[in-house]
Amino acid sequence: MILNYIWIGFFIIAFISAIIKFFFLGDVGVFNDIINSTFDMAETGFKLSLGLTGVMTLWLGLMRVGEEGGIVKILSKIIGPFFNKLFPDIPKNHPVVGSIMMNLSANMLGLDNAATPLGLKAMTQLQELNTKKSTASNSMIMFLVLNTSGLTIIPISIMVYRAQLGAANPADIFIPILISTFFSTLVGIITVSIFQKINIFNKTILAYLGVFTLLVSGIIYYFTSLPQDKLQTISSAASNIILFSIIILFILLALRKKVNVYDVFIDGAKDGFKIAVKIIPYLVAMLVAIGVFRASGAMDFLISGLDHFIKLFTPDSEFVKALPTAFMKPLSGSGARGMMVETMTNYGADSFIGRLSCVFQGATDTTFYIIAVYFGSVGIKKTRYAISAGLIADLAGIIAAILISYIFFG
Repeated sequence: MILNYIWIGFFIIAFISAIIKFFFLGDVGVFNDIINSTFDMAETGFKLSLGLTGVMTLWLGLMRVGEEGGIVKILSKIIGPFFNKLFPDIPKNHPVVGSIMMNLSANMLGLDNAATPLGLKAMTQLQELNTKKSTASNSMIMFLVLNTSGLTIIPISIMVYRAQLGAANPADIFIPILISTFFSTLVGIITVSIFQKINIFNKTILAYLGVFTLLVSGIIYYFTSLPQDKLQTISSAASNIILFSIIILFILLALRKKVNVYDVFIDGAKDGFKIAVKIIPYLVAMLVAIGVFRASGAMDFLISGLDHFIKLFTPDSEFVKALPTAFMKPLSGSGARGMMVETMTNYGADSFIGRLSCVFQGATDTTFYIIAVYFGSVGIKKTRYAISAGLIADLAGIIAAILISYIFFG
């Protein structure tokens, strides 16, 4: 129901914005831009879905191989106590625990293409446990918010864009992004825990979070000690090595159990194709609404209004110029990426605004996209507090990004 209101809201706000631009600002082409955006975004949504089909087919096939090889049991033993506290409704040693863990691991490494099919697999398994098939379960919401909070350890793609646009030190946003996304994820976990009455001060949860903090600190220390010319190469190579090692591990574990790897892969791959096709209408619907919202000029009005509002309290409203990336990120990953690149192009990759836009890009994830795709893939219509919890995590990430960027770059 909430998605319905949001979707309609995009069109209504876009219509009002277009009327203002047409009659009061003399922009005679605004309606033409809006109509063109509907066709462009519909085509984009379809192409994205088709592009996702191959990746999903591959990774859901590999996931099936991993499951048959026993990787789920291994992961369950390692992170079982922590997930039992965050996901009390999931039975112990259930396959979804492995899917969730691998999805979050792929997200942390910036491996978006691998993370999405793994996440969809996890959501499908969570739906099997869901007693109310049209309503999001507690476990689904916790998993979704962990995704929308966008915890990223190695923001590879952002560093690549910065290098391409001439940044003197493409990795200078590394630590600010890590800190910002940590706050986003932490607030997301706390928010959902409050809704679900989960005791986050439990010794098990605190112990795992402490170990994770030490691990992150070690990664930060290692990468910040590297020479600049090696950092990007090593981080990219490390991600690819880890990803390929997972594939080989799945195959070896399956061989150890004398599993027919090829046949099992094909069975899992078939599920990937079915899910990818099912996503198309949900993805097209959301992207068209976002495209109309942008083409109508509603985003420009929003930023201008915020700039005037911020200046009522402080003369330093420089960060407002980078906010389009922050506002677009919950709506569209590609849209936010475009905003980030545009900001760095206009203001400079090494400007405060350019760097802040990069931190925004890495601090959170595409909340509405994830909700539309993940819930849409299993037919969830009642999202409960998933959107509000996800947006609270996003807001925490945005605020942290602004404050931390002023500390590092201001």
